[in-house]
Amino acid sequence: MQRKNIRWLVPAAMLSLFALPLSAPRAPADEAKLETESYLIASADPGISLYIRNKHPAGVTSFAPDRILLYVHGATYPAETSFDLPLGGRSMMDYVAQHGYDVYLVDVRGYGGSTKPPEMDAPPADNKPIVDTPTAARDVGAAVEHILQKRGVGKIDLMGWSWGTAIMGLYTTTHNDKVNRLVLYAPLWTFTARPVIGGGEAPLGAYRMVSKDSARQRWLKDVPEGKKAELIPDGWFEQWADATWALDPVGAKQTPPVLRAPNGVLQDVRSYWIAGKPQYDPADIRVPTLLIHAEWDADLPSDQARGYFAKLVNAPYKRYIEIGQGTHTVMMEKNRMQFFREIMNFLDERDPQRVN
Repeated sequence: MQRKNIRWLVPAAMLSLFALPLSAPRAPADEAKLETESYLIASADPGISLYIRNKHPAGVTSFAPDRILLYVHGATYPAETSFDLPLGGRSMMDYVAQHGYDVYLVDVRGYGGSTKPPEMDAPPADNKPIVDTPTAARDVGAAVEHILQKRGVGKIDLMGWSWGTAIMGLYTTTHNDKVNRLVLYAPLWTFTARPVIGGGEAPLGAYRMVSKDSARQRWLKDVPEGKKAELIPDGWFEQWADATWALDPVGAKQTPPVLRAPNGVLQDVRSYWIAGKPQYDPADIRVPTLLIHAEWDADLPSDQARGYFAKLVNAPYKRYIEIGQGTHTVMMEKNRMQFFREIMNFLDERDPQRVN
């Protein structure tokens, strides 16, 4: 099995998307039993509720700040059907919780089980793009405050995927004191080529409609032809697609079914990331940070991850890992366990700068 790992440990001083929860997956007999809770919390804006899911070892109610993790999704798909999809009987959320963590996911408004803004009840062309990155970061802020109060702690770990890295990155730049460690999976940074989604000059409506066929094509876009058949284990794409599209009952009634996704992120891509004007400065991130990426990521290629890594000049330490034979969606592919373990290595590591 091919694997590419790039690891750097650099001290800063050396650098100048309300649903019923999925059924709980079965944990192996030798691993911790988990408790799952799904519920809504209030956002910072009236009338907007945010979907939260929490998993942790059964019977445990107290956690240290460095054992609490919040995950947020990317531009198109909600959190629960990627982070908590029981592929092969276990999700990534299960994996982290079974390591003794108190794990949360949040859907920002317009995604998954959270409130759909009223613009999504009208045709897309009737309104401008909705749910931009600052709005999503405000929703993440509401989720963080909820967890801090619930567990009586001052900070937690954060993880974002794709657009979620911009959400978590932006949030962290103004709330370093509330973040313990930061995991950025497939980081969004300035583009050097036209993006897979969001490019072009056609007007953007409030939201877009995505089919299962287009999702599969996007997933496999830059995978070598001879590797496509083995990349996603049998039945996994269908399991993910069925669960994801079911979270949009309005889109599910169309023929063929579609998933509606807000376009605020695509407007941000045009206004900032394609234009070479970052929406925030990674130098303002002052917490330990992991960037993790896969070599066949067509959505956010490796040059973006490397460019972002170079800008993290004030993180106490930082690390960049590249997984071989994986795409933007490596979390749900054959090499997912490599991905899981690398993230846990980062989160679990104690005193990584110790000289011994």
